[in-house]
Amino acid sequence: MKVLYLIADGMGGWPLEELGGKTTMEAADTPNMDELAKDGIVGVAQTVPEGMQPGSDVANMALLGFDPARYHTGRGPIEAAAQGLELSEDDLVWRLNLVTVSQLNIDGYMRDYSSGHIDTEVSRPVVEALQEKLGNETYTFIPGIQYRHLLVQKDGAKSDDAQIAINPPHDITDKPIKLDLRAFSKSPHLWDLVFEAKEILENRDINMSMANSIWPWGQGRPLSLPNFTETFGLKGGVISAVDLIKGLGFASGMDVIEVEGATGLLDTNYQGKVDAALEFLKENDFVFVHLEGPDECGHGGNAQDKVEAINRFDAQVVAPLREALKDEDVAWIVTCDHFTPIAERTHTMDAVPFLINGSGCAPSNVPSFSEAQANQTGVKLEEGHTLLSYALDQLGLK
Repeated sequence: MKVLYLIADGMGGWPLEELGGKTTMEAADTPNMDELAKDGIVGVAQTVPEGMQPGSDVANMALLGFDPARYHTGRGPIEAAAQGLELSEDDLVWRLNLVTVSQLNIDGYMRDYSSGHIDTEVSRPVVEALQEKLGNETYTFIPGIQYRHLLVQKDGAKSDDAQIAINPPHDITDKPIKLDLRAFSKSPHLWDLVFEAKEILENRDINMSMANSIWPWGQGRPLSLPNFTETFGLKGGVISAVDLIKGLGFASGMDVIEVEGATGLLDTNYQGKVDAALEFLKENDFVFVHLEGPDECGHGGNAQDKVEAINRFDAQVVAPLREALKDEDVAWIVTCDHFTPIAERTHTMDAVPFLINGSGCAPSNVPSFSEAQANQTGVKLEEGHTLLSYALDQLGLK
């Protein structure tokens, strides 16, 4: 039996007046997920442990079967794993966003956590310029994708900087940055770095984008995870546009499958991801396919875009995979990592809906796959990192 684990990042949400009291999942046209849910097990899972930040780093680590309370060290280290960086045990790895703020002082607001979803072709030279001008024995700027980059602080894990709490920029869209600036000020060297970077970003010969500040956050020691195959007995691969998911794959010894044109946005290469998943499953057991689009639309606060992202997930990922594998012995796990409600424009702690479909799964007979329907089945996993083991057990694969 082959296992397809499909993740629509941030798909869950809350009822909206503009959608007639429906959530974006309920308003979306999802006949394929609905059919899989009706014929399979449906429930909810608490992917973010109590006391941890409800982010994709924590939640996707849980979905892959690893307890974040035990293994999570920070957002930055996961993305560093995706780049195969050689790090020392005491290095501190920061996720580094290129952001747009109204002004970089205590009266400022976070205007855009992604600098208008800056293209990689634009952002990479900017980060390279930051490294050329500001990189030193302590700090190294590492270019990534779009607005997502890294800052490595040599031996920083032994310093008080490891305990500085900076808000993820997507959590404070249109909100004051005063508390975060106070946090930055606890580290004189980091404070200087942020303001020196601001001056460089003001140079239009270097930067023609909306980005006017760097935003280091999500810092931690280098990541170490158990081997996925040794843990679950499956040869697995991950498919995603974002370094976060790739990093989890690399760190756990999974295959990381690159797809040209995968953007992490509404316009991603859906067919390319489907083709890559099908090709991988010809010789292997398990594939984790991640779509970022619903989450980005949730952060943008656009209900119609998020509905469309969920529509496309069902029609352009779930549907063609079902058609291609209709005569094969396959199992399905479909879920999201966390909620990204339109009203909040950031992640929340809500337990996420999931479905498991395959031989051995008793039909739930729910009429559709949604947050409310999943909550009514009585199936709830209090520890989200047990979802994969639970699914494999139900499928007779454990």
